[in-house]
Amino acid sequence: MDMKKRVSLELRHRSPTEVQELVLDNCRSGEGKIEGITEEFSNLELLSLINVGLTSVADIPKLDKLKKLELSDNRISGGLEVLAERLVNLTHLNLSGNKFKDISTLEPLKKLPQLKSLDLFNCEVTNLADYRESIFKLLPQLTYLDGYDIDDCEASDSDGEGDGVEDEDEEGLEGESEDFDEEEEEDEEDVVAEEEDDDDDSDEDGEVNGDVDSEDDDEEDDEDDDEDSSPAKGEKRKRDPEDEDDDDEDDD
Repeated sequence: MDMKKRVSLELRHRSPTEVQELVLDNCRSGEGKIEGITEEFSNLELLSLINVGLTSVADIPKLDKLKKLELSDNRISGGLEVLAERLVNLTHLNLSGNKFKDISTLEPLKKLPQLKSLDLFNCEVTNLADYRESIFKLLPQLTYLDGYDIDDCEASDSDGEGDGVEDEDEEGLEGESEDFDEEEEEDEEDVVAEEEDDDDDSDEDGEVNGDVDSEDDDEEDDEDDDEDSSPAKGEKRKRDPEDEDDDDEDDD
């Protein structure tokens, strides 16, 4: 996909002034130049043009708010003066995987007073003797070169590239974590409530069962009383003597 078409797709019906981050990685630039990006992107803070076949940055527009520029894995070998003229607030510049051979080709970056981090991984210039010392001397405003400061201390996350995007991700994760904790608390409360309901139900069942059992016991006691009052099996009831006298009178 060519760069102009990709820019149109990335806009997604927004106006250029609404865009703060524009990622055009792996699209194709016409004749090795930047296309489709104009000064209308006045609020752009991040521009990523990784592996788009650039040989020149001469057509980059004036973007006063741009802070981070990703140009890795292209074929740029010079012409950095335009960056110093048009990207005055640039703080992070990634030129790794390009064709820079000499320290002198990086000298225009001296005019970027806010430049804090510069990456030159896989560029031939990194093979020069005293490469790091020479770059830090040439660009005293730099804090990090290839991710390390002058004392070879690695850049922290807060000082690394794309810190704004990382902060947003961290905030989103924290928000998700808080939501998850709240859901866990709600689930625990629901479980406790269900257990209490189960206990109440079991108590009620116990009471009901107790009542039924007591009624059954009463019925059994009544039956036992009836059995005790009736003559046992196989026994004849003794006749009362008075009953016998009455029988004799009748015979007379």
